[in-house]
Order: sequence, then structure tokens, then C-alpha cells
Amino acid sequence: MAETTMTAIAIDGGKGTAEALKPVTLPVPQPADGEILIRVKAAGVNRPDLLQRMGFYPPPPGAPVTLGLEAAGEVVVGAGRWKAGDRVAALLGGGGYAEYVAVDASHALPIPDGLDFIHAAGLPETVFTVFANVFEHGALKAGETFMVHGGTSGIGVTAIQMAKAAGATVIATGRGADKAAQALALGADVAVDTTTQDFAEVAQAQGGVDVVLDMVGGSYFAKNLEALKTGGRIVYIASLGGGTLEVPVLKVMQKRAVITGSTLRPRSADEKARLAAEIERIVWPWIAAGKISIPIDAVFPLAQAAKAHAHLEAGAHVGKVVLTA
Repeated sequence: MAETTMTAIAIDGGKGTAEALKPVTLPVPQPADGEILIRVKAAGVNRPDLLQRMGFYPPPPGAPVTLGLEAAGEVVVGAGRWKAGDRVAALLGGGGYAEYVAVDASHALPIPDGLDFIHAAGLPETVFTVFANVFEHGALKAGETFMVHGGTSGIGVTAIQMAKAAGATVIATGRGADKAAQALALGADVAVDTTTQDFAEVAQAQGGVDVVLDMVGGSYFAKNLEALKTGGRIVYIASLGGGTLEVPVLKVMQKRAVITGSTLRPRSADEKARLAAEIERIVWPWIAAGKISIPIDAVFPLAQAAKAHAHLEAGAHVGKVVLTA
């Protein structure tokens, strides 16, 4: 390849606001041993990117300081199973908001046939997060009932479709009748408008839930616990409504409840490689069979990353927000 520099998005002032995101010129990354270099065609925009922009979610050691946790594109420099020209989607430690990114070859997956770069770019961060938290930590199984909060978010729409593909019954919550209707259209069996309905009461009317995926945190904990069946699991992946739980220990004991959660980005390279292999084995066939199709809410050119962040922060999106390089 002839290019030695590229356009990337950096955080430049702005006190953490979306306007802090500016296009800059950086050297094209040089892949280390075991890494591939991808010419980025599209990159997903995720809520952790907003947190990093605001100074609350620093990249792990050795990761690019620029934003972007997932990307899809063409391999330029191959390694491992990959050769130049292969179409891949990859989970990144950072750096996806750029024209090129280097990534561990074992953290990339083949783009399923018939899927374009924009839709492929919206898969890695959300699919890895849902798989690790719902199916591993939450141990969701066919025949169980699953509840996801924020059902029309990028994570939410992915969780709805993955849980349905696995044979679970799905209850999705959202703020407003429109979002509840959209969750039903995405495959949820029951949708709850949290502005007018008590999701714990709805869940109990359905017989209770086995697994809750929660991005809200403290303000939802008591109702999550009420919604659980005996032996149920609450899995946390964010704390938008409060980072501290007041835990009624006796009720946790009575329900034999499990409270867990995790983050994805700080996991080791080997752990991410293990997840990638499991996802390719279990989830990729669901995508190929048409059981999972993540909606794309909005697409912005790379230079308009600030507008993409503002759009995500507004909270009206359904599905993924994507940048095109």
C-alpha cells in the first residue's frame, strides 16, 4: 500500500462534548506480529465511545487512544487465517474511527455472505457484549425468559434477536409507546413502556424472568429483583441510572438470585480470541440464517463523528449508528 498517513478522529478540546471530535491526520498503524491491517469501510458508534470522549473510559494499555471499538473493512496486510482482500469485521481495543486500523488477527471474523460493511460494522461490540453477558454470565438457555432494558438501543436490538435465536422468550423495555412498539417489531414477545407500565408487574404476569440484562443500574435494581424467578440472574453492563445498588440480602437469598456483570474492553487478548471463536461457532450461523439482522438507525461520514455522537446521545435511535470511512 502506498498510503503512509490517514484521517482519524481525535478528541480535541471541547470539554468532553461531541464537538470535541475532530478529523486529524495520523500515521497509518503498522501491524505487529499476529495482527492484521484493515482498510476501514465502516465503524460502529457505541455508548462507551461517548464515555471515553468525556474522559470516563480510557483505552487499555497498548490500545489506540482514538475512539472506535468495532469496524468492518478489507484486509490490507494479512496474518493468521487472513489474507489481503478478505472482508472482515473486528472487535477493537480502540482506533476504529479511522481509515485504517491494526487488530489481533484472532479478534476478526469473516463478514457473512450478503452482509454489507455498514451492517457488519454494527456487529462486533454488541454481539460480543451480549454473548459474554447474556449467554455466558447469565447462562440463558432455550425455554427461559429473558428481559432486556433499553430494547431499542444497539445492545438491546442485538440482545432481543440473539435471545430469540437461542429459543428464549423475550421481554423488552423502553421509554415511550413508540419504543415499545419498535421492540415488538424487532422480535420481542412482550414490550413494556416504562413511562406508563411497571416492568416488574408485567414480568411477574408472564411468570417471571430467568435473566435480566440491565444498562440502567441502581434505580432499576429493586424491580429487577422482583421480576426474577427463583434462581434468576441479573447481569449489569452499564449504570446509566446509578452506579450503587442497595441490596436486600434476604430477598436475594430467598430467590437464590445471582447478580453479576462485566466489561468487554479490558479483557485479555486470549479471552477476546476465545469469545470470537465461540461467536463464530454459535452466533454467525444465526446471522447467515437470517435470524439476526441488526437495524441501522443512521450513517454518518467519518468526518461527521461529532454529529454521530450527538445523534446517539439524543437517545431516539433504534439500532446502530455507524460511521463510513
